[in-house]
Amino acid sequence: MGKRLIVLFLASLLVLGGCSKAPGKELAKSSQYKNPVFQPVIADPSIIKGKDGYFYVYGTEDNWGEGKGPKYVPVIRSKDLVKWKYIGEAFQAVDKPNWKEGGIWAPDISYYNDKYYLYYSMSTWGDMDPGIGVATSEKPEGPFTDEGPLFRSQIIGVENSIDPAFYDDNGTPYLFWGSFHGIYGVKLSRDGFKVSGKPFQVAGNAFEAPYVVKREGFYYMFLSSGSCCEGEDSTYHVAVARSKSITGPYLDKSGNDIVSTEGTVILTGSKKFAGPGHNAIITDKKGTDWLVYHAIDKKEPKMISGVTRRPLMIDPILWKDGWPQIKNQEPGEKLQDAPLLK
Repeated sequence: MGKRLIVLFLASLLVLGGCSKAPGKELAKSSQYKNPVFQPVIADPSIIKGKDGYFYVYGTEDNWGEGKGPKYVPVIRSKDLVKWKYIGEAFQAVDKPNWKEGGIWAPDISYYNDKYYLYYSMSTWGDMDPGIGVATSEKPEGPFTDEGPLFRSQIIGVENSIDPAFYDDNGTPYLFWGSFHGIYGVKLSRDGFKVSGKPFQVAGNAFEAPYVVKREGFYYMFLSSGSCCEGEDSTYHVAVARSKSITGPYLDKSGNDIVSTEGTVILTGSKKFAGPGHNAIITDKKGTDWLVYHAIDKKEPKMISGVTRRPLMIDPILWKDGWPQIKNQEPGEKLQDAPLLK
């Protein structure tokens, strides 16, 4: 009788031991992810953590081929930066900005003056006079109310004025923008709705899609170069430069001013993904910065419509000697550790 109890006791321990391993395995699965993190497309992504604790990403106006027409700035939401859900659009057809003809491209989200500010481009391919406007909302998911244009290319004197990036420098708002005709910055009015000052150039004709962060006394400008939208043949990539002043000069790792050079490249295409670029940045609880960007799966490079398919990607930024790096300078293709958010 005693031996039987011992055997049963040992058997129960084995069962419990087997059960105890399951949560560990599940935890390992849930704490890892694989690119892309959202499909079919979130082009030119901009990201923010809302006051409600969710992360929100906003993308360029696109038709996803569902028979529902264009999505006027698609909005997706996540708790963990890995599992995303489409929740709607920043604008509906009836309240889409109409101060000029064109699509809504490259939205840039910020929280400023106790509201969510969405700067956006209005343009078409080959547009001779694109422009940049701004909309606001009390909630990150919208709806957003259009506040109208900041400027158009012919008024501001900068060709191809698209791809806005807002930066609040200790209470002084700036806007950076540009696409292959120089990257420029300008000071804005305190309400963020008007230009206040003269434009200044910070980078040359090799770039578009500026994005600025500040770290340890330096302003880092991330920029995209190459072709964004040629399917698997896209050559988009990300470069970076830094400055001690918000207005520049921005220098690459070799000390060259990016007004006349092409910056320090940190992300290029890989065997699986082409054209990674137009990035934003978000930081997790551990302090790790994450590059949020789009790229193109070479096996599925285009939508049914023929438009380049650009799903959402994330990869950790590694900082070394004051400079950001992406592992192997390529999009992560394998399972890797997810952002730490708890």
